[in-house]
Amino acid sequence: MNPMRLLVTGGLGFIASNFIRYMLDTYRDIRIVNIDSLSIGSNLANLKDIKRDPRYRFVRGNIADFRVVSRIVKDVDAVVNLAAETHVDRSIANPRPFLESNTTGTFVVLETVRKNNPSAKIVQVSTDEIYGDIPEGSFREEDRLKPSNPYAATKAAADMLILAYNRTYGLDAAVTRCTNNFGPYQHPEKFIPKTIVRARLNLPAPIYGKGEQTRDWIYVLDHCEALKQVIEKGKAGAIYNISAGNEMSNIQVAESILKLLGKPIDLIEFVEDRPGHDIRYSLDSSKIRSELGWSPNHSFAEALKETFEWYTKNESIWKRKVSRMMLHPTPWKLRW
Repeated sequence: MNPMRLLVTGGLGFIASNFIRYMLDTYRDIRIVNIDSLSIGSNLANLKDIKRDPRYRFVRGNIADFRVVSRIVKDVDAVVNLAAETHVDRSIANPRPFLESNTTGTFVVLETVRKNNPSAKIVQVSTDEIYGDIPEGSFREEDRLKPSNPYAATKAAADMLILAYNRTYGLDAAVTRCTNNFGPYQHPEKFIPKTIVRARLNLPAPIYGKGEQTRDWIYVLDHCEALKQVIEKGKAGAIYNISAGNEMSNIQVAESILKLLGKPIDLIEFVEDRPGHDIRYSLDSSKIRSELGWSPNHSFAEALKETFEWYTKNESIWKRKVSRMMLHPTPWKLRW
């Protein structure tokens, strides 16, 4: 049997680097090509220890570059599109890179597959944020999209392109929409690692507004397992919500981190809320659970402890990514 051949876009980012490691650990007979432009969310250190693995190859390039993507997409069985600008604060300060990466980049992936390798499967990794917020209940895959910020809007546009190319051209393309991820290798600007790092330094942990915003948190390795299931068994044209059922307010998450670190609760500092901040995200993931047999394997408490231990032991990997955004209480106000 021939090895599975994957193209992973944005492979030096948080979720993608975890996914590449997960797939290399899961399959002995696999070949993975990683294309990454080394943008803000990328970190060469994330995969430094596997760069000599003969099953893995890194290509520096932008997924919005037809020439580069056309060349490498010819010899793969599936494309997992994880390349994206993801930080909402940055999208408010400067939306253009989000349009170029999230929407134009997805278009280029679709076009290059259509023209060069139309039998390849595409898994578009999207986000719960494209639905907007929901005061009660949970979004299902067929619910309307109502993005609240430029990041979410560009991801929603990409999803629509994926579904259109499936219907119009018959591409084997599916969409996954996941709740908030956390775990090793996440950029220190993001909420959980930012709180861990700042608390370790006895710096205030900034919380937007009153900290009442609610998110459903999933450990990144559980998300990776879901993506594997979609590659293997997902249906063309399907959408799969992915969630773990760990709904907590931002203030609850911050308090959990401070308790884990043995830090006082008064390190929490409430700051001006960002514009258009969604109050609650919630996804119904019964479809992927019933159709593909997926379910999360990690509890929030267990995974948070593992995440804290990783950031404590691996400062050399994330320290260079600490920026003025991480040190600023309201980064959406910054110019980038």
